[in-house]
Amino acid sequence: MDPIADMLTRIRNALAVKKAEVVLPYSKLKYNLAVLLHSQGWIDQAEVNEGKEDKSPKTLQLKLKYDESGSSIISGLTRVSKPGLRIYARSSEIPRAKSGFGATIISTSKGLMTDRQARKEKVGGEVICQIW
Repeated sequence: MDPIADMLTRIRNALAVKKAEVVLPYSKLKYNLAVLLHSQGWIDQAEVNEGKEDKSPKTLQLKLKYDESGSSIISGLTRVSKPGLRIYARSSEIPRAKSGFGATIISTSKGLMTDRQARKEKVGGEVICQIW
């Protein structure tokens, strides 16, 4: 199972039924992706819930963002690079999501960043997902 695809699917499903938050298993990559989505304004909050004394695992809690009419800020999420087929791009070849209205998330040697940040810093990497 692909943990990033699972995360994106959980977000997509929660948005479809207008849930306020999503809880998913914690990993550093998922947390960094959630922090990036928060900094770009796609989600309201990302926080880590530590395991309790009964040794329950860490979880990542995302608070989803909706506009005043009740529709979600995120209209679409798609996974680009998959475990079976990794997609890499140079800084000049990074794809634009919805002609620049969305964001493409890139895993670079300097960490996760959006397509705009990667082009600005002239670094390429693995194309993780697109959001619009």
